[in-house]
Amino acid sequence: MKPWGEEAGVATLPMFRLDGRVALVSGAGRGIGAATALALAEAGADVAVLSRTPEQVESVAEQARGMGRRAVAVPTDAGNADAVARAVSRVAEELGRIDVVVSVTGGSRPRPFADTHDEALRKSFENNVVHGVRLVREAVPHLVESDAASVVMVSSSTGHLAGRGYLAYGAAKASLDHAVRMMAADLNPRIRVNAVAPGAILTEALEVVAADPTMKATLEDHTPLRRLGVPEDIAAAILYLASPASSYVTGQVLAVDGGLVTPNMPLPIPDVVPGSSPPQH
Repeated sequence: MKPWGEEAGVATLPMFRLDGRVALVSGAGRGIGAATALALAEAGADVAVLSRTPEQVESVAEQARGMGRRAVAVPTDAGNADAVARAVSRVAEELGRIDVVVSVTGGSRPRPFADTHDEALRKSFENNVVHGVRLVREAVPHLVESDAASVVMVSSSTGHLAGRGYLAYGAAKASLDHAVRMMAADLNPRIRVNAVAPGAILTEALEVVAADPTMKATLEDHTPLRRLGVPEDIAAAILYLASPASSYVTGQVLAVDGGLVTPNMPLPIPDVVPGSSPPQH
């Protein structure tokens, strides 16, 4: 019996290639963004590396060049609308096209519900939704020129799992998830839009927490696959969604979280009303 791909007349592995494509990756100075930019470069794409820190984006771009790819480092503040517009224009001008956009922006500090004030909510929504949607909107005029345009947003498992302390972050990521579905509806059939929702990934922020053996064990014990993720786990999923391998996929949020069904980082958040009794039914 022939292998599946040969039987169907399709070579499967080449579907993950991005030769001749240009990928723009925001938040790519380190962590998930850097791993993603390098994974896309390894798959054949020329890459634009966007982040606020010039030294970081240049380092990632230089690694991509070492793979034989064209790479441009574009220091950019995702919160500055004019800077983002200029960055997108520069990428299109220097690399000639934009086929893939990956948005790795966001974040929000956990805090008790009683301390989740209006400004914390506004800031979380801006960081996790507005910045990413703005980047996509600026790139659309270039993406529509591609015959294989793909957008991948980085969301979070916190957008669909409920736990104490994450109201601002979780609500914003849930909004981003639905924004992905809405963008896909608006941009069909020319531009596919999907998201990846990571769980606990060993980026710099989590490495500080996981340095405590007790906390690391807690995180692993509460993860069905019994390990923490690494940036390359997310980069591989993004490569799938960015490549022709997922050409029949749009409007989806792919969980890459070790199988989480509940949050694996319990926070010592007190009851809103200390010592209160649960309601009687």
